[in-house]
Amino acid sequence: MVDTPDKQEIKDIGDTLLEIAMNLLVSGASIGRIRKTVERISANFSFNTYILISQRTILLNMYDSENDCVFNGLKRTAPHHVNFTMISGISRISWFVVNEDWEIGKIKEELARVKSLAHYPRLVTLVLTGLAGASFCRLAGGGPLEMGVVFIASTAGLFIRQETTKLNFNPYLCIYFAALTASLIAAGFIKLDVAKIHEPAFATSVLFLIPGVPLINAFSDMIDGNLNNGLIRGINGFIISFTIALGLLTSMAILHF
Repeated sequence: MVDTPDKQEIKDIGDTLLEIAMNLLVSGASIGRIRKTVERISANFSFNTYILISQRTILLNMYDSENDCVFNGLKRTAPHHVNFTMISGISRISWFVVNEDWEIGKIKEELARVKSLAHYPRLVTLVLTGLAGASFCRLAGGGPLEMGVVFIASTAGLFIRQETTKLNFNPYLCIYFAALTASLIAAGFIKLDVAKIHEPAFATSVLFLIPGVPLINAFSDMIDGNLNNGLIRGINGFIISFTIALGLLTSMAILHF
C-alpha cells in the first residue's frame, strides 16, 4: 500500500478517478467494470469510493478509514464512442496500481499516454468497414457483385457519418445520413438491376451501424442490477436502430423500391 496522501494528493486522486470513470463510460465500458476499476485503484490508497453514474454525469465521493468524506466531485461526460484501446489501457493501469503500488503521478502520466494513443488511420477504418460489410453480404447469400456493392455502400456510409460528426451534427442524424447513403447506393443498384443485384446487398449495407456495444452493455448493466443505466443504454440502442430503419425507409421511398 502507498503512504497516506496529503490534501493535494487526495484531490489529485479524486480528480483522476473521475477522469478514469468518465473515459471508461464514454468508451463503452459497462457500469460494473467502471465501479470495479475505480474501487480497485482507490482501495490501494486506503479510500472507499461511492460513485453515481449516469449517461451525462458522474458523481464521486471518497471516504478515508475513519469514514470521513475527504473528496467529492462531479464531472460531465464527453460524447460517447466505442474505444476498446482506452478500456483495456485503463484496466492495465488499475492492475499496475495494485501490483506495483503506483503513485498518483505515475497514474496520471500513464492515463495521459493512453488518451494520446492514435486511432487507426481513417483509410484503414473505411476499407476494413467495407470489407466487413461485404463479408456479411456473403453470409447472407450474396455473390461477388453484391459484395462489391456492399463494400462501396458501407464505405460511403461510414465516410458520411465521419464527415457529419466533424460538423457537429446530432449523433442520431449522423447515423441517419450514413444509413440513407449506404442504402441508397445499394438500392440504386437493385433498382437498375445491375448484374441482378438483389436484397442481401440492401439488407447488409447498413450493418456497420448496428449498436452492438450499447445493447450488450444495456443487458449487462440490467443483469448487474444497474437498471437505470441499463434502461438508458437500451433506449439509446433502440433510437439508433430506429434511425437506421428510418434511413432504409427513406431510400426505399425515394427509389420506390
